[in-house]
Amino acid sequence: MSKKIAFLFPGQGSQAVGMGKDFFEHFEVAREMVAEAGKCTDIDFEALLFEENTTLSETAYTQPAILLVGAIAHRLFAEATQITPTLAMGHSLGEFTALVSVGALDAIDAVALVHLRGKLMAEACAAEPVGMLVSLGLSDEAVEEICQTQRDAGKQAWAVNYNAEGQIVIAGIKADLEALVDILKEAGARRAMLLDMSVASHCPLLQSAADALAPKLDVMLRDSFVAPVISNVTAKPYSSKAEALALLPQQLVQPVRYKQAMAAIDEDVDAYIEFGHGSVLKGLNRRATKKPHFNVSDRASLEATIEAIGTL
Repeated sequence: MSKKIAFLFPGQGSQAVGMGKDFFEHFEVAREMVAEAGKCTDIDFEALLFEENTTLSETAYTQPAILLVGAIAHRLFAEATQITPTLAMGHSLGEFTALVSVGALDAIDAVALVHLRGKLMAEACAAEPVGMLVSLGLSDEAVEEICQTQRDAGKQAWAVNYNAEGQIVIAGIKADLEALVDILKEAGARRAMLLDMSVASHCPLLQSAADALAPKLDVMLRDSFVAPVISNVTAKPYSSKAEALALLPQQLVQPVRYKQAMAAIDEDVDAYIEFGHGSVLKGLNRRATKKPHFNVSDRASLEATIEAIGTL
């Protein structure tokens, strides 16, 4: 019986200068994809990915860069193995790379799509300083109750990323988040720290971005899923363009239920492969699963993963 492999794709925060360089230097297809993505978006991806810069931390550029590297890693693995996933899942932005991996989005179209997504997110958050904050050590219920109390008092703060047990990210107005740090610590948080983010992802502040993204999704999405994708919004699988069109705009304004999704899929999976720079999701998953977790981020990890998958 063939093994059930889940493909995973990280989101914003996984970026680093130099990511994808090993692939670029040694695979013609990687160079072709970088060139095509550059033509499609008018972004100099060689400079963005491989030279020291501050642009890589800007949402409109972070997102296409991460997706491009993840799509290259997946393409090289798929061409070498012909393995298709049992399911695919991404964290936030990574859901779009997951859609590429199952054939529902063209890789270069997806780069352009998330470049637009990043621009729309930045525009939606331009009116006043916003941000995101990570809370460690408190239950979901405790964080949700604190955020609700703050909103009842006229503040704007929402629990938006359910990453792992005891790890939740909160988004909202930056001043309101700053005031939350001490409140969370007083409630028993092991740590409460503002993140280096200029947008407030997955909360109602992004409604204008969700509305503007929907028409572009309709043009670019294809009804050709070779495997289901797990929705960040519902933590459940979907496998049609119609479902994607309903869910992906919501993803901008609804929480990422990554922890819940991992709990839902783990019983049906034999191993995980994470595509893209580093192994951020492996870190999140360390308490969520005992299944093997491989990553593909350069030639060495590509070869190691191919060999390991062959022995499962």
